[in-house]
Amino acid sequence: MTTTRNRPPTTGTDPGSPTADRAVTRGLLTAGAAAGPLFLTAGLTQALTRDGFDLTRNALSQLSLGALGWIQVAVFLLTGALAVAGAVGTRRALRGGPGGVWAPRLIGVFGASFLVAGIFRADPGHGFPPGTPDGAPASMSAEGSVHMAAATLGFLALCAAFLVLGRFFAAEGRRGYALASRVVPVVVLAGSSAAAVSMPAFTASAGLGLLWLTAVALRLTDRR
Repeated sequence: MTTTRNRPPTTGTDPGSPTADRAVTRGLLTAGAAAGPLFLTAGLTQALTRDGFDLTRNALSQLSLGALGWIQVAVFLLTGALAVAGAVGTRRALRGGPGGVWAPRLIGVFGASFLVAGIFRADPGHGFPPGTPDGAPASMSAEGSVHMAAATLGFLALCAAFLVLGRFFAAEGRRGYALASRVVPVVVLAGSSAAAVSMPAFTASAGLGLLWLTAVALRLTDRR
């Protein structure tokens, strides 16, 4: 005669259960959603309180310079880590659906770019930190070049991710999100190209990209 062992009933809180899986996905997406607000809140707070910083002339990246630069370095690193977590959450949320391969990869590249930008700092210029000559630096340092390249690649990847997500939202019947995911990249790229003549436009367009990442991540939390 064969006997069967009594097994404890599976509950929704067991590791690997659908409920636990959804909780992990939501947690990762929530982390990704926090990346933009963290960067913008910390950056703008410093911009308004640090001596010599002028939002009409200086990029938030330059807050990594000076005696208090470590604060912005930490902000870059934490923002990047949160965005990478959001990329993992996006992969889990879109698994098997439109954009499920490239959207998380591109968001991951965006997060990694912030990690690089935190390690390699922007060049001083336009009077910041205090004592720096007015105007742009005569030449870009190797460190500044890496920072600039990382930031450029990161936002290009983010814009591409939005376009991929636009296809996903269209397939889901969410027309507003689909349209915005196609318009936001245009605004971000336009603002980035205007950086040389209007730093506020550059900052605002980058902020828009970060906040749309937040909106997308929060939207995806409802899918799982």
